[in-house]
Amino acid sequence: MSIQKKPQMVEAVVFFNDLGVCKEMLYPEFEAVLDNIVQMPEFTDQQLRLAYVLINPRLQVKATVFFYLDFDESGAADRGWNLPLRQLAERAGRGPDMGAGPIRLACRSQCPVSWHQMHLWDPSLVSGNNHLAMIRDAIKRNNLGLLVEEVPAAVEPERLQMAAEHQWYAPPEEAREQAEKLAEAMLEEHRQQTAELLSRQESHLSDLGRQHQEELERLRLSADEQISVLQAELAALRQGLKREEEINAGLRKELDERIDGFQRGREELTAQLRSIEQQGRTELEELRAQFEDEANAKVAAVVAQYKEQVAIRDAELSYRNELDRQLQLDNEALRRELVSLAAKAGSADHAALERLAALGVIFVVYHPGAGHLTIPLQDIGRYQENPMAYAAAKCLVSEDQYRQWLAHYQQPTCDGRLSNGERCALPIDRVDTPGRFIIGDSNCCSRHKSGGRLRSVTSG
Repeated sequence: MSIQKKPQMVEAVVFFNDLGVCKEMLYPEFEAVLDNIVQMPEFTDQQLRLAYVLINPRLQVKATVFFYLDFDESGAADRGWNLPLRQLAERAGRGPDMGAGPIRLACRSQCPVSWHQMHLWDPSLVSGNNHLAMIRDAIKRNNLGLLVEEVPAAVEPERLQMAAEHQWYAPPEEAREQAEKLAEAMLEEHRQQTAELLSRQESHLSDLGRQHQEELERLRLSADEQISVLQAELAALRQGLKREEEINAGLRKELDERIDGFQRGREELTAQLRSIEQQGRTELEELRAQFEDEANAKVAAVVAQYKEQVAIRDAELSYRNELDRQLQLDNEALRRELVSLAAKAGSADHAALERLAALGVIFVVYHPGAGHLTIPLQDIGRYQENPMAYAAAKCLVSEDQYRQWLAHYQQPTCDGRLSNGERCALPIDRVDTPGRFIIGDSNCCSRHKSGGRLRSVTSG
């Protein structure tokens, strides 16, 4: 009699979409997905809702954890995902009874570890969309091919019958043989079922292994191609590096040669420069001596010439001083003679005027605005010096005002200036007395008075 595998607790993972359960797999398969050994293109760039389920040998749920898992653009699971599903299931709180007593349930609203709460989700318990019922039904369908522990059917009490008294004792040998045959038949049937389940499980595992092998082969080929490309690039880089090293060596050699040539040229130029400096210093000394000799000769000639000129100037100056002294003496003599003559003439004129005044002669002059003026004998000298100022004083105005009034009196026209700079010359009313004459008003027409923009001829 062969040894049969006893059913055990099984870990599985259930995938959900909007329609319900969309995929089921055993936990080892899920670990292959997490390790990116297997990719799932149907879930590309999505965040899926999953449930970790612990199943007993009678296909009954004992614990479940509802969690999220992200897939990238290539269908690979998030490499940073790391939830301790087994620990969460062990420490989870009580949930509803799904056939084997209350389950252990971990979700967002009932999370035993608070910092994992954000990675969990709450199942819906609404009738028609009950996620727990979906899990129960999916597990009952046994799409995962799990080994099931058969439960002996219970006999209804109505079907129980009392055996006859003669059958209360041990059955005869024939009945025992029939019972053994029946047991063997039932055992054989159970073996066949177990073998079938094992075959299905082995086929499923074989398919997974083949998929994994194909994926590994594809990855190996891709890695080989990448390695070939990288090796080719590395060879090209090495070749380029070798060329660069050769070029650098040539450039370094050329640079060394140029540095040596530059050093030699520098030494030669330094020697030439020193020779030129020495030669220039000698020539400079010679030129300095020659220049000093020539300069001394020129200075001596110029000094002699200047001394001769100074002697001539001194003689001329002495002659001029003597001539000036003689002229001053002559001027003094002439001045004394002139004063004497003027005194004689003045005394004669004054004596004549006094004789005329004694005879009753009156000195009368006429000036416009002042009329006829009688000049006393003592004012005749002042009148002779400035007749216009004498007349202005008699009119009680300044000499300037009297002169402007006199010009206005003789020609009563506007003294204002036009825009072209010419004199206006418009006839205006004459002011007869100098005291009533106002400069800028009496000698301007009405337009120039009101505008105030033009000036008189005299002031301009």
